Amino acid sequence: MTQPDLPELIEEKEAILRRYARTLARYERLMEISRALNSTLDISTLLEQIVVAAAELTDCEAASILLLDKRSGTLRFEAAIDPTGFSLASLEIPLEGSIAGWVVTHSEPLLIADVTNEPRWSSRVDEASQFQTRNLLAVPMSTHDKTIGCLEAVNKKADRAFTDEDVNTLTTLAAQAAVAIENARLFEQSDLIAEMVHELRTPLAAIKATTNILLRPEIDDERRVQLIQTISQETERLSRMTTDFLDLARLESGRTRLVRRPLNLGALLTDCVEMVRPQANTRNIQLRLEMKPPRLPLVLGDAEKLQQVILNLLTNAIKYNRPGGKVFVRAIQYDEYLAVSVQDTGMGISANNLPHIFEKFYRVSDTEGYTQGTGLGLAIAKRIVEGHGGEISVESELGVGSTFTFTLPLPEETPGGMG
Repeated sequence: MTQPDLPELIEEKEAILRRYARTLARYERLMEISRALNSTLDISTLLEQIVVAAAELTDCEAASILLLDKRSGTLRFEAAIDPTGFSLASLEIPLEGSIAGWVVTHSEPLLIADVTNEPRWSSRVDEASQFQTRNLLAVPMSTHDKTIGCLEAVNKKADRAFTDEDVNTLTTLAAQAAVAIENARLFEQSDLIAEMVHELRTPLAAIKATTNILLRPEIDDERRVQLIQTISQETERLSRMTTDFLDLARLESGRTRLVRRPLNLGALLTDCVEMVRPQANTRNIQLRLEMKPPRLPLVLGDAEKLQQVILNLLTNAIKYNRPGGKVFVRAIQYDEYLAVSVQDTGMGISANNLPHIFEKFYRVSDTEGYTQGTGLGLAIAKRIVEGHGGEISVESELGVGSTFTFTLPLPEETPGGMG
């Protein structure tokens, strides 16, 4: 060994030690993240933690999760970190002819050094989000028996290239994330089923008790008719509950997808008000609809699901109102969103009940004398509104009434108003 070789050897050893230290630190961080993922059972929180971890571990500008929808055979963005702040939730990616689709179909990672030279890459997402993709790393999210989606890291910072170490790290994270997602899904389903079984017991017990009374020979005809009506009411309640339960289960599991198209919200509100008007007239309740401006801009929304939200709020406002009361429906345009509110002059909701009003199977305890619902309508409404990128809230005062309000974001380029 010559004398000039020694500094080079020392420098090479130091470089190896630095790489080893970085690798060790990265895998220590990966273990910390893994523990955090395994302790999280809320799907939304879990997905957010995964994309944050992916961006951190690979030192990239953006990251996203696309999960497989078996019913439609497509991939959908479920979470993303995007410097532009654009929501990718409405974008659907086909399995064929896409980078994420190839990764999921082949269950192999894919590193694209320059997307402009990649025929499977589409500029659709960049055009929608005003984000420029340079390079990306996509890895499958697989459990022991199936691939459920794809985890992507986009644009290595400082114009650097993704490395084999990035591939290994992201692949390890994706595998851990896939298991955590499946566990969270199973927990949510089992938790919801347990709640459903508990709720079914009440109407089933009522039907059983009523049937036993009907079998008694001393029951007169008038009482028999009343008992039959009770069975009919409880059976109808069971039917509504199972329908609502299936709706909520599909929303929470991701099996129900929102079909977001340009929507004339003003026309939808008008239709919904007219649908419940006979119900309001029966109780001499006045209905009033106001829109500011009168010709509201179009929004991107699922008409069927938003109708479900509006009708739920309207029927509740009528059901829990006082005879001769009023219901005001207002839609107001703001700079970045539309706000729709349904205000009633009914009994109101106590301060103790307000924090729980959107929880599954929760029913206000001070509504004696009113027909009880399934306790799922507002939980379903919350899921639908949040799926549109909006928020839902309630303000109420006992003896005065309640106001439920939900928002819907406006597209960046708002189409012309159509009332």
